[in-house]
Amino acid sequence: MTATLAPAPAAAPAPAERRKVNPKTLHRIAFLGLLAGTAVLYLWNLTASGYGNEFYAAATQAASQSWKALLFGSLDPGNTITVDKPPAFLWVSGLFAKAFGFSSWTVLAPQALEGVAAVALLYATVRRTSGPGAALFAGAALALTPVATLMFRFNLPDALLVLLMVAAAYCTVRALEKASPVWLALAGTAIGLAFLTKMLQAFLVLPALALAYLIAAPTSLPRRLLHLLGTGLAVVVSAGWFIALVELWPADSRPYIGGSTNNSLWELAIGYNGLGRIFGDSGGGPGGSSMGGNGNIGFGGETGIGRLFGASMGPEISWLLPAALIGLVAGLWFSRRAPRTDRTRAALVIWGGWTLVSGLVFSFMSGITHPYYTVALAPGIAALVGVSGRELWRGRAHFPARTALTAMVAATGVWGYILLDRTPTWMPWLRWVLLAVTALVVFALVFGVNARRWTAAALVVAALLGTSGYAFATAATTHSGSIPLSGPRTQQGGGMREGTSSTEVVQLLKTTDTQWAAATVGAQSAASLQLSSGRPVIAIGGWNGSDPAPTLDEFKALVADGRVRYYVAGGRGGPGGGSSDIGEWVTANFKAVTAGGETIYDLSAAA
Repeated sequence: MTATLAPAPAAAPAPAERRKVNPKTLHRIAFLGLLAGTAVLYLWNLTASGYGNEFYAAATQAASQSWKALLFGSLDPGNTITVDKPPAFLWVSGLFAKAFGFSSWTVLAPQALEGVAAVALLYATVRRTSGPGAALFAGAALALTPVATLMFRFNLPDALLVLLMVAAAYCTVRALEKASPVWLALAGTAIGLAFLTKMLQAFLVLPALALAYLIAAPTSLPRRLLHLLGTGLAVVVSAGWFIALVELWPADSRPYIGGSTNNSLWELAIGYNGLGRIFGDSGGGPGGSSMGGNGNIGFGGETGIGRLFGASMGPEISWLLPAALIGLVAGLWFSRRAPRTDRTRAALVIWGGWTLVSGLVFSFMSGITHPYYTVALAPGIAALVGVSGRELWRGRAHFPARTALTAMVAATGVWGYILLDRTPTWMPWLRWVLLAVTALVVFALVFGVNARRWTAAALVVAALLGTSGYAFATAATTHSGSIPLSGPRTQQGGGMREGTSSTEVVQLLKTTDTQWAAATVGAQSAASLQLSSGRPVIAIGGWNGSDPAPTLDEFKALVADGRVRYYVAGGRGGPGGGSSDIGEWVTANFKAVTAGGETIYDLSAAA
């Protein structure tokens, strides 16, 4: 008889084992949390700033009412004159306003959404070369850079500029993986569109992108050069089509190109928004000025190698700049023997070249320069710290790498303390907490404490504590005017304020039915009147009243045809451009009316 084995008794249930969460799931959750947090930071209480910069808000209003104004970036729906920048960012806000109606929200929300997209794209770019940890840090560092928080909550061209430049870096990284001319051409296209957003500033990242591809693309040198040539063509086509359109369009049926001396978009790019920004008056163009180099806090402060750390630009951008420079040097040194196609070194070349070229230009340009221009540095600095910090953390068992990482942490903490101490009455405890956390991390790194999780977490806190405090203060502060500043600073940099008009004048303009309710000298005064009344207003002379548009003869023709009803005296304007002649002609020939203490002239009633 064959014995049968009875079934073994069921084993007692083992203690419940802790389930491990898939790292990919954790990173996905962290990424979604990063985007959600960024959206809250950029969108929360957004309309508290009203229309932000009224100059560009008026152009968005015009774009929502006229397709031609949308195309050219006109200041008013009657298409007298454009803003002094190319119109790409107004295409976004104008379409947004057309779709959802013109309001403070539709003026400001596009920049906030562009900021969230820029953070997501920077994450995607860094992840492809350095993994999700470095990518999360880079994305968070960009989101929490004070000047980024400022620009992604304000209606200036810089938000779209940054997004497009990050898009170009992403396409370049994709191109590097398989030496793809298609991805590299897409990078050039993004740069061309960035040119149509803020002209020559977009080209500051080109040397870094080209050098990285020339060094690291996995193909022969002749092919690399050929691919770069094709990318140059993509830049020319994506930027040049609109310049050609403007130049070929009959000048008498389009608005005058604001900021140019000869009604040319190309001259605007090379002059006022090109060489004029670098060399001051030598660039030509209306408003070209050397006050940017040595002016007050709103104009960047003194030129020189320390400009990015000074009172004007320092609080905007420099929180992680010392760490980025240390990380760049260390990363390039430790990867010096890596293969030519090494992806980490290619990433360091991209973000390091981005930071160095842009930083040097901002430091030494002597034309009109504002602190918020430094937002273009934010992605490069954030990515540099993320990429180099990750590599040094991986090599922390080796003394040289640990020393470099310690130097990055110490420099960030000490410099953050100095920046916070510049506003001593604002949260004075924060700088001491920052020093304490920095000291803790430095101690752990120096003495080799291998508590990986808490050390890594404390390192991130030490890196982001100071900049995040300033970023939150930026989001909690309303901003207006032409030169906003980040952090708890309420001074608008000594820049030009938006115009204001009395209720009586605004009500008077609302009653008009002419093509233009009024005309006044200077775009800021015209923008205020147009936004308040909802009626088109001619900005005589453009931004500062010195553009030659409209001419006296053109203005006389408009008045004779009954197309403009009032002339509002006292607008802000500079000499020349025919604005003085127009004012003299109006005061000599038409009846003055007082409304709300302001003098206006009824252009339908002769004196």
